[in-house]
Amino acid sequence: MLELQNITVDVDDSRGILRDVSLKIDGGKFVVITGPNGGGKSTLARVIAGITRPAAGRILFDGEDITDLGITERARRGVGFAFQQPVRFKGLTVRDLVELAAGGSLSEQQLCGYLSDVGLCAKDYIDREVNASLSGGEIKRIEIASVMARKTRLTIFDEPEAGIDLWSFQNLIGVFQKMRRETSGSLVVISHQERILEIADELVVLVSGVVTAHGPREEILPGLLKGDGSRCAFCPQEGGICHE
Repeated sequence: MLELQNITVDVDDSRGILRDVSLKIDGGKFVVITGPNGGGKSTLARVIAGITRPAAGRILFDGEDITDLGITERARRGVGFAFQQPVRFKGLTVRDLVELAAGGSLSEQQLCGYLSDVGLCAKDYIDREVNASLSGGEIKRIEIASVMARKTRLTIFDEPEAGIDLWSFQNLIGVFQKMRRETSGSLVVISHQERILEIADELVVLVSGVVTAHGPREEILPGLLKGDGSRCAFCPQEGGICHE
């Protein structure tokens, strides 16, 4: 489905953020990209989505070279992206946003289904504007509901756990499990949270802009954890798989 060939992204033409990254993601897979702070994870997500242009390399989607296509053209081909910090839209209601994502009108039951999946009560939110009146956690959950409604063939989540509380995080795990069961597309999640890594099909480890490991979760995850399971092999901080 998705193939990255020798992708390089530079900063100020001097320091590489991504260095000769090659990666294949097959259809129907749930892939988590993890690694230490500053390793290039979010940059890689933006490259796949079409937000950041690589200095070198090619990106193929279903065999088509999409390297020169922007985020809108890639979205039309079935690539969805959920930002780490979602955008607010003054004058646009939650109903409008979810229906735009779905490509048409939705019934109250359908809207309720998407919002309840992310822990929101539809009657309290569908007519609210997606603006500063909503908290960061609420905006994040609404964006995830919109991404679910799009049902894209490739969906990218850039650190979806950022800014949400513990209860919402439990819901997030359920959302990924549901999407994994009910969609035929692939999920790519940028995360350092062990709970998310544990439900992936494949893990990609990105360190200093280089892919240092890629394979089935059961092969890669044990190598990321030290003896007590509380630390990762490339990060000295406690409490998860490499904090942001």
